[in-house]
Amino acid sequence: MSKKAIPLMLAAGLVLGSAPAVTFADPPAPNEQADHAFDNKVIKKINAERLYERVDLLSKQPREAGTQGEYDAVQYIKSEFESYGYETELQPFTFQAWDGGTSSISVNGSDFADDVHTFNGSVNGAVEAPLEYVGLASAEEVPDTVSGKIALIERGEISFFEKVQNVIDKGAVGVIMFNQEGTEDNNFGYTYQGQDIPAVAIDHEAGLSLVNQLQSEAVTAEVSVQDAGTIDQTSYNVIATMKPHKNKDTGQIVTVGAHHDSVAGGPGANDDASGVSGVLELAEIMAKTPTDTELRFMTFGAEEKGLVGSYHYVSTLSDNEIDRISAHFQMDMIGSRDSGDLIMFTPDGQKNLVTDLGASAGARVAEVVEYGQLGRSDHVPFYLEGIPAALFIHAPLEPWYHSPEDTLDKISKEKLKETTEIVGAAVYRIARPDTPALENARVAPGPVHYEFDDRPL
Repeated sequence: MSKKAIPLMLAAGLVLGSAPAVTFADPPAPNEQADHAFDNKVIKKINAERLYERVDLLSKQPREAGTQGEYDAVQYIKSEFESYGYETELQPFTFQAWDGGTSSISVNGSDFADDVHTFNGSVNGAVEAPLEYVGLASAEEVPDTVSGKIALIERGEISFFEKVQNVIDKGAVGVIMFNQEGTEDNNFGYTYQGQDIPAVAIDHEAGLSLVNQLQSEAVTAEVSVQDAGTIDQTSYNVIATMKPHKNKDTGQIVTVGAHHDSVAGGPGANDDASGVSGVLELAEIMAKTPTDTELRFMTFGAEEKGLVGSYHYVSTLSDNEIDRISAHFQMDMIGSRDSGDLIMFTPDGQKNLVTDLGASAGARVAEVVEYGQLGRSDHVPFYLEGIPAALFIHAPLEPWYHSPEDTLDKISKEKLKETTEIVGAAVYRIARPDTPALENARVAPGPVHYEFDDRPL
């Protein structure tokens, strides 16, 4: 799941655009027994071991967009879709990747012994100034005395944007941030537009050594960032399409997605090999299940770079296709044993066809799923085109989010299976041949009471 705020306003919980208002018909009460019977055509075929094995395979190496690891994953996903009998497209696109150039630190005139990582977005330049430790750099912690100094900051609790902005507001001229306890790498950190100071990251142990040194003596540091900037790289979307039965085609389309890329250095077992496995599982099952609806299963590249792949995919859709897409289901981080309960997020915090279907399916499969408000994943571009869309995710997130510790041993087979069952039952509610077309997303499933949950991610 993308942590960077692109679009920045959506990541902050604000909305850049608004979908057309959706009004739902008042359908007759559902036949509960019949619904269960239809659900069973899908959910009884979902296999927890198969889901887990795919996560295992995908998380054996990092899959950062533009790397060989991502390309290997793309080829695997494509071959799986094709083995199920789908018409499969590999959709390349170019995105701007960050090249951190060369960064370094010196302390009291001596080169720093530990590795240094350039913040994504850092400006180039070199600054030499006294070093001051400002803790977690909350607005309350940062003192006025940091003016004209390099701020030494501990990672955690608040965003990179807030930490850097808080020290800039007090006049800091550079940033050295060290990782939080229990996470030893230094591959982290973002600066944003207007945060024009050199910013670098070091690991936890190296940061503590500087904190200890400051307790016994004054420290002058130099932070240098050279040749950092953006470069063009290629990532891919994988799109698998299954046409409906030719004599029962309603003309509608349903899309189901996940993102296959991971953060740099992260195996991404939960983020988002879990979602990819769910997409592949449903694709395999639906390939043998008659439908009256065109189904498109897809995995997106460069989600972690700012939802680049999903924005690209949606930009290639014709007006006719956009009008025909009744719903988009996004699965992101659906398998962590250490995360909270399942929730459905929409960018505007409003119910839509997807959340109605998801809540109804949840009530039949496991329990009613609540909804909330969040962007930050690949449901956003669909929403901005007026397509009912929602993100299926567990929240709050696990402690290993976006870290090298996002590994297979922390995946819950039960969570993987349950979320895939709920999404599968919801998708099949639209796609099964005995249902009419959902004209302009105006026909809701049987009514289920579900509430807004102001739950943090």
